[in-house]
Amino acid sequence: MNSVMAIFRRELNSYFATPLALVFIVIFLLLAAMFTFAFGGFYERGQADLMPFFQFHPFLYLFLVPALSMRMWAEERKTGTIELLISLPVTIGQAVIGKFLAAWVFTGIALMLTFPIWITVNYLGDPDNGVIVASYLGSFLMSGAFLSIGACLSALTRNQVIAFVLSIVVCLGFVLAGMPSMLNLLQLWAPQVIVDTVASMSFLSHYTSIIKGVIDLRDLVYFGLIISFWLYCNAVILDLRKSD
Repeated sequence: MNSVMAIFRRELNSYFATPLALVFIVIFLLLAAMFTFAFGGFYERGQADLMPFFQFHPFLYLFLVPALSMRMWAEERKTGTIELLISLPVTIGQAVIGKFLAAWVFTGIALMLTFPIWITVNYLGDPDNGVIVASYLGSFLMSGAFLSIGACLSALTRNQVIAFVLSIVVCLGFVLAGMPSMLNLLQLWAPQVIVDTVASMSFLSHYTSIIKGVIDLRDLVYFGLIISFWLYCNAVILDLRKSD
């Protein structure tokens, strides 16, 4: 645990040692506010809730999280510091978990800084704050799923741009799999069991349930399994390529 925490602190400090943290947080906050108030019809709906705010999070994460995760291992491989990291008295698994937790906490900080929007909706009306808390939990879990995929794919290459593109493509698949239009197309030729399986793999299916205020254990287990699976693949890839 001490090794994981040492890597966690090293990585988290590295985010704030460069303009990366400020740029990421500012862009996230600006886009979140723009989607909520300009495109989400926040005022036109006449309802005191944050549904327009949370509905856009999958698409915000689709581009912002890969931008964050692309450097996690690709940069280490490019600069050669991955050999130094692996030579330390830590296991590959501990390194993977430490770097992932640092990126996840950093994303959580960006998410927490959206609290003025929450305060605004409480000032304007009487929202169901329980639903909002559940929505924040769902958004945080989903960001972890995006990050775990991005971290794993970052370990495949030294090129951060390639890691970024690969992450967007794979994450897009997990998002689109739950969209009604995609499922309708799939129903034209695939058996219902396949359609249901594809839908169950989608981030949207589980996230949408949570932001409605329904915290189902199956949704929590889903995101936990997704994160665990991709972190495991991340460790396997690093182990296989440590001699490169």
